[in-house]
Amino acid sequence: MGKGRPRAVEKGVLGHNCSVPSFGSLNIPSGPVYYPTQDEFRDPLEYIYKIRPEAEPYGICKIVPPESWKPPFALNCDSFTFPTKTQAIHQLQARPAASDSKTFELEYNRFLEDHSGKKLRKKVVFEGEELDLCKLFNAAKRYGGYNKVVKEKKWGEVSRFVRSTRKISECAKHVLSQLYREHLYDYEKYYNRLNQKAGGGYKRALHDEGMSEQEAESLGSKKRRRNNGGDKVKVCKVKEEEHDQICEQCRSGLHGEVMLLCDRCNKGWHIYCLSPPLKQVPPGNWYCLECLNSDKDCFGFVPGKQYTLEAFRRVADRAKKRWFGSGPASLVQIEKKFWEIVEGMVGEVEVIYGSDLDTSIYGSGFPRANDQRPQIVETKLWDEYCDSPWNINNLPKLSGSMLQAVHQNITGVMVPWLYIGMLFSAFCWHFEDHCFYSMNYLHWGEPKCWYSVPGSEANAFEKVMRKSLPDLFDAQPDLLFQLVTMLNPSVLQENGVPVYSILQEPGNFVITFPRSYHGGFNLGLNCAEAVNFAPADWLPYGRIGADLYKQYRKAAVLSHEELLCVVAEQNDCNSRVAPYLKRELLKIHANEKSWRERLWKNGIIRSSPMSPRKCPEYVGTEEDPTCIICKQYLYLSAVVCRCRPSAFVCLEHWERLCECKSSKLRLLYRHTLVELYGLVLTVDKHCCEETTQSRNMRRQISSSSEQNALTKKVKGGHVTLDQLAAQWLLRASKISQNSFSSEAYVAVLKEAEQFLWAGSEMDFVRDTAKNLVEARKWAEGIRDCLSKVENWSCHSGGDLDKVHFEYVNELLSFNPVPCNEPGHLKLKEYAEEARLLVQEIDHALSTCSKISELEFFYSRACGLPIYVKESEKLSLKISSVKVLIESIRKCISEKHPAAIELDILYKLKSEILDLQVQVPEIGMLLDLLRQAELCRDQCGEMLKGPINLKNLELLLQELNGCTVNIPELKLLTQYHIDAVSWISRFNDVCLNINEREDHHNVVDELSSILKDGASLRIQVDELPLVEVELKKARCRERALKACCTKMPLDFIQQLMVEAAVIQIEKERLFVDMNGVLAAAMHWEERAKDILAHAALMREFEDVMMASEEIYAILPSLNDVKDAVLIAKSWLKKSEPFLMVATSAASASSSLFEVEALKELVSQSKLLKISLEESRVLETVLKNCKEWGHDARSVLQDAMCIFDLSDIGDGMGKCLILKIESVVSKIESVLKSGSSLHFEFCEIPELQGAHSTLQWCKKVLSFCSGAPAFEDVESLMKVSEQLPHKCASGPLCSSLIDGVKWLKKALKAIAAPQNFKRCKLSDAEEVLADSQHVKVSFPVMVGQLQNSIQKHKLWQEQVLQFFNRKSEDRSWCLILELKELGNSVAFSCTELDLVLSKVEKIEKWMKRCMFVVGTSIGDEKSLLDALWKIKKDLDRSLYIYETSRACKARNLCICCSSDAEDLVLLTCSICKDCYHLRCLGPMATDSNLAEVYRCPYCQFLQGGSICQNKGGLLKFGGKRPELQMLVELLHDAEDFFVWIEERDALKQLVDQALACRSCLTELVDFALASCDKDLSIVSEKLTIAMKAIEVAGLYDQLGNRNLDLALARFSWSFKVNILLQSLHKPTIQQIQQHLKEGLAMNIPPEDQYRQRLTEVKCIGLQWAEHAKKVAADSGDLSLDKVFELIAEGESLPVCVEKEIKLLRARSMLYCICRKPYDQRAMIACDVCDEWYHFDCIKLHSAPKVYICPACKPQRGDLSALQSVDHDSSIRAKLAVPKTPFPEKTGSIKKSRKADSSPRQKILPITDQNNSLRIGNEHLWWRTRKPFRRASKKRAELSSLCPFFHIQK
Repeated sequence: MGKGRPRAVEKGVLGHNCSVPSFGSLNIPSGPVYYPTQDEFRDPLEYIYKIRPEAEPYGICKIVPPESWKPPFALNCDSFTFPTKTQAIHQLQARPAASDSKTFELEYNRFLEDHSGKKLRKKVVFEGEELDLCKLFNAAKRYGGYNKVVKEKKWGEVSRFVRSTRKISECAKHVLSQLYREHLYDYEKYYNRLNQKAGGGYKRALHDEGMSEQEAESLGSKKRRRNNGGDKVKVCKVKEEEHDQICEQCRSGLHGEVMLLCDRCNKGWHIYCLSPPLKQVPPGNWYCLECLNSDKDCFGFVPGKQYTLEAFRRVADRAKKRWFGSGPASLVQIEKKFWEIVEGMVGEVEVIYGSDLDTSIYGSGFPRANDQRPQIVETKLWDEYCDSPWNINNLPKLSGSMLQAVHQNITGVMVPWLYIGMLFSAFCWHFEDHCFYSMNYLHWGEPKCWYSVPGSEANAFEKVMRKSLPDLFDAQPDLLFQLVTMLNPSVLQENGVPVYSILQEPGNFVITFPRSYHGGFNLGLNCAEAVNFAPADWLPYGRIGADLYKQYRKAAVLSHEELLCVVAEQNDCNSRVAPYLKRELLKIHANEKSWRERLWKNGIIRSSPMSPRKCPEYVGTEEDPTCIICKQYLYLSAVVCRCRPSAFVCLEHWERLCECKSSKLRLLYRHTLVELYGLVLTVDKHCCEETTQSRNMRRQISSSSEQNALTKKVKGGHVTLDQLAAQWLLRASKISQNSFSSEAYVAVLKEAEQFLWAGSEMDFVRDTAKNLVEARKWAEGIRDCLSKVENWSCHSGGDLDKVHFEYVNELLSFNPVPCNEPGHLKLKEYAEEARLLVQEIDHALSTCSKISELEFFYSRACGLPIYVKESEKLSLKISSVKVLIESIRKCISEKHPAAIELDILYKLKSEILDLQVQVPEIGMLLDLLRQAELCRDQCGEMLKGPINLKNLELLLQELNGCTVNIPELKLLTQYHIDAVSWISRFNDVCLNINEREDHHNVVDELSSILKDGASLRIQVDELPLVEVELKKARCRERALKACCTKMPLDFIQQLMVEAAVIQIEKERLFVDMNGVLAAAMHWEERAKDILAHAALMREFEDVMMASEEIYAILPSLNDVKDAVLIAKSWLKKSEPFLMVATSAASASSSLFEVEALKELVSQSKLLKISLEESRVLETVLKNCKEWGHDARSVLQDAMCIFDLSDIGDGMGKCLILKIESVVSKIESVLKSGSSLHFEFCEIPELQGAHSTLQWCKKVLSFCSGAPAFEDVESLMKVSEQLPHKCASGPLCSSLIDGVKWLKKALKAIAAPQNFKRCKLSDAEEVLADSQHVKVSFPVMVGQLQNSIQKHKLWQEQVLQFFNRKSEDRSWCLILELKELGNSVAFSCTELDLVLSKVEKIEKWMKRCMFVVGTSIGDEKSLLDALWKIKKDLDRSLYIYETSRACKARNLCICCSSDAEDLVLLTCSICKDCYHLRCLGPMATDSNLAEVYRCPYCQFLQGGSICQNKGGLLKFGGKRPELQMLVELLHDAEDFFVWIEERDALKQLVDQALACRSCLTELVDFALASCDKDLSIVSEKLTIAMKAIEVAGLYDQLGNRNLDLALARFSWSFKVNILLQSLHKPTIQQIQQHLKEGLAMNIPPEDQYRQRLTEVKCIGLQWAEHAKKVAADSGDLSLDKVFELIAEGESLPVCVEKEIKLLRARSMLYCICRKPYDQRAMIACDVCDEWYHFDCIKLHSAPKVYICPACKPQRGDLSALQSVDHDSSIRAKLAVPKTPFPEKTGSIKKSRKADSSPRQKILPITDQNNSLRIGNEHLWWRTRKPFRRASKKRAELSSLCPFFHIQK
């Protein structure tokens, strides 16, 4: 069962059925479940940080989001396809180790050869098939080895690993046990012995524990291997120049002394390269993991098929239906079945699981910005959940996450993984990469069942896993990294590992905490998504994860050191991140400092910084090298060597890189120590407060160079790093002053490498080295430039590169020069020549020059040894001019029309002018351009005005053949084409236009033609005709529309006018429209009349009814309707105000605004309808204005009172009467104002004035009395809420000052208990302040003066008390002073002194009562309790004293009562008396008083140790401890007053110490009595027990010694009984008693120990001799055997087992009359007598064998059949017994067994492996003790054909 227990969590946290502590069938307690509110759910990291202290001890928790959080599922379920993996659920736990049987066979044969000189040449057969000994050995190892499997009857479980597909019978289990016992038991012991040696160290003697020579050789410093022939050859004797073996991990052949060679494949591994690494070479043969693990049996999840979601759903549904049918299955059923499958009790079960699906490939279930949004999801909802922080795609990058700095998309860490699960698909025990947090969200489907072990119990979990699955871990030490193994949580619980469970339902989040192992399985089809994240509190766990990767040689996901440094460099960590980050940075700084200093001490002085990152603000943008040993990223530092340029190691493994001298190695570092510590300081700025630990660490680091100077050995002694740095600085200074020498600079900079990595103490060295590097770079640049210039000049160019003029200028610009380089001046001369040429080129480029001049300057630049960039400009200009000339010539020669674009001509002209070069072709270009412009002008002139069609045709004919493409000419050509096309269209429409009936089509066609004609740029004569025809068509069309639909009156009038204009008004259609127009005009006149004269409402309604009969839209109708609507709206708004006017408003109705009333009155004047209600509202408004005038008048009266500055004596009633008068007026005005039901702005002012006046009246009433503190404090609070306008007056200011003074006075006199007691000086100050307050409070002043006087009197009493003598300072007096001081005293030192003294004594008394009070029954007084304990101690001392004087005790031992009416019982042994009342249920009848034995005598005579710590008699209550009373007495010595309890305690402790002395004397006597009579010891111990029982105290020291004495007495008593018993003791009983005696430290000279040892030696010697005789195959004569049996029967120890063996040894067989030996035998099927094969000359076993002695007496066939039938029955009834190797002797001593119902044969077991019949050594029957006692044997001569007598 787990250590923790689920609890109901408050504040939004509740378990999933909080009344049920667990779910499922395993009784696993549930983890916590949280229900965040909407506000808590906003920030996931903040919420997880809030619940972490409570949830982390469980390792897991579930978060149920608010109901409003329902993200859409973003994947398309129809098109979604995904790959799967096949999981063999039955092999998650109950699978054999992936061991290679060939490797096992090789090792097993070597074991046989080394220990017995033979190999396993023949196969071992079990149930007709070859038995795999490798699987059998690993299976037994899984269940604890042979002995444990036999004891716990686990052969059935073992057999499943050997024969997994079939059931096994009880008989087969027994056979399997015997085969293991015969073939593997000795190997198991050898294997275990090797493992123990490997765990306990490797330095031991050659022949320790019977080790063979070959085993001893395997323990040498060099590992040995075998070749194919079995010969031993030495390897790994590695020379520096040649390597015959390399490590498979680091690919190095160095360090051969720690190279392990596999004894099968001969491949090598360094012991430090293994996973996990070894510290020393292991004993015995060693095999690599590749040879130990078989590829055939290697277990993992096999990739499966691709599935669509629908296909996967069908498979999952079928699987669930197959297991649980169509109905629902409970969680208990599913969980129980799952673990049955995992433990291998169901058979083979495989499921498919779509696990670890990369969401960047297959898609995420959450919305993402770049994903396609499903149509059914709204855009707003999609965008909301895209940006949600609980969208796990966003979680790793949230603010506060350490993974913000990670750049690459690490799948499963930065990019979520998707999981599509089915029933029983499982995720095995594991924790996350780098111990990250993880978040898992279940999108939909059936629940997931999770199990978790807290991170704090990870080590315990791993220990139980290794203990439960030892064979799997032996084969794969990194098994837990592979996520393929499950173990039942019940096993973890049984081993004390806490396990918790979570049931995750759809829509739930599950959080796992760092390093918490978790696993689980799916309850059906579901879809989940998971990702890692890392808040600040993860950082310490991240370091643990990095250490685990290093330990197991696993490649890390990312560099933990890089993550820390990048986060620190970003400088945006908050106060929550900073403490964690700072601690981790300090650790890596300390680690780097330690290792770098260690490397320096070991001679690695060469160092260089690593190349800088391109993107240092992100983690993982560039791949760091990894250590070839531990496979970890080398971000901060590394060590390299030239001999292996591609190999890198971390600082910890620098010695493993190569065998070169340390001086040849180089340290690579990314940050110096000072830069690393700078990161710590940067983070430290964000820490809210600096702890003592961080301050100490900073002080230690900053002063490390001063306190612990880095020192190493040199030839002359020792030298520090600072000394070397100082020497280097001197050399560097001298070098910089001399002429530049590259070799000197290189040497001094190389020497500086040993300082540059260090801390701030080497800043000056770094600065100097930086200056030297710059100087060297400058001088080498000068030399390089000068060398290139001179080489180019000597070789006249060629292929040599020139020096750039800019670079030369940059070098020459240094002032002053960095170092002394003579070539500086010569280079300056070359630079001057180049500068002059640059000036000439710039002049030529800026003026209009000829092409020949430019070519001349270019040739000069090419001949200059310094490259000038102006030469490129010159070359570019020359080439551009040549290209332009070619383009101009091409344009001039063109003959095709419109082939040359006009823009090209302009561009050529612009470019030639921009180049400023003189060329002859420019004139011809300008002539062509002028011709084109002239043509363009003509076309443009025509385009400006109206274009005539005929003129256009003439112009186009004239310009035909122009070679330049002119846009205007092209446009005119298009205009001509458009005009001709339009005229053709119009002529087609006008054909038979009068005969057409579709006027709307006619309108459309003519409109289109008219529109197109209007857009023509050319004037056409047909355009006016189109307009006339279009007007007629439109008029007819609109008339038809007016007949079908109501149209406005203006529209009809205009239509009639248009018809008259175009002369179509006489048509029938237009005549009908004229009648409608007349009726509408009449209605309009009437409507305008009522609108102008404000008619009544009914007149407006009549006009509206008349408008419904006219089929036209009337203009005034909307005005009439608007007037009616406005009037009705005004009436609706006025209803509340009208109710006020008629007094119909309710008292609870809300108040109305006066401004709203004014607005309504003003609106009523604008109405076009006459209403009576408007006059009513005008009356209400008038009443409101009158009330406002009255209110302002009353407010003026109140302000006059507030402005009073002369209050007088404050006792007169004049001011109070004025206040009361104004208050009554205000109340009257407020009452009248409330009756109006309006919200007046004066009401708050009136209420404020009213409350202020009441407050003033209350304060003035205090002048004549003493108010309570609460009343004054209440007034102060009210004064803070008074209106500022009222409170700012003189009256209120004076009264507020008075109230403040009152509060101070009352606080000093009678403040509540929660206030601090004021000082006397404060009270006197308050009294003095009363003179400055304008309001007088005479009563309070008097009380204050009285309190000061009482305080002074109390102080005098205190001084008198402390001046008394110590015996006069009684406890009662100081208590009286305390009570009086609490009531009258101010805060002072005297009060503090009294209170402290009293408190100290009261605490002491409480401690006394706590220690003593539980043992005093009903007594409540401490003094009474102490006296009662003292009385008990008196009785205890009395018992000790009477025992010394041997006096009779006539008083009861249990109580001190000597009442004569109580009946006494006297013990018949110790003679002590007991009351019947005290003995209780143990009392006997009075008539048995003469033979009564007290409990103590019964206990000691029984010889057993009492288990009841409460004692043998009844003494109620817990006893106080003596040590605690001594401490209390010591604490009471410095009391200032005398108390009686202290004296009583002192007497009690003195008596208790006296009792201890007496007890010690008795116990010492008992312990020293090694050879004395037990009765004497018993008497002493009885006295001690009685005294201890009677005493009222618990003495731990005395009781411990007494317990030891009682234990030794009990042991001696039991041994005495054992040796004097009628039944002889067994050797096991004797050994058990000796073991118990050793545990009790029984001395060797003890008589009982000596007697036991003697009996044990006698018994063991005889038993050993008897075993040898029983196995001697008849060497010893029968007489001697019978003598040995008689000797065994006379021994003082029981050796029945050995006697039985000897009796069996004395039985004779066959005709040779020999005991049983190793020769093969056969039994007669009639008489059961056994015969040797060679004695009766048999070569093979017949089916039925009848001996010659039985043949003469043989009956008919029926008799033989009955014999066979009886034999068969006996064989069937035989019960196999599995022998323990400890309990059974050699196989030779076992009983014989029948091989079949018809045949009983003992096989031959010689070393030649001859005939093997049946199952060897299985003797299940008990042979008859007597053979054919009633039968006569035939004469010996009749048997001669069947046997010969052996000599």
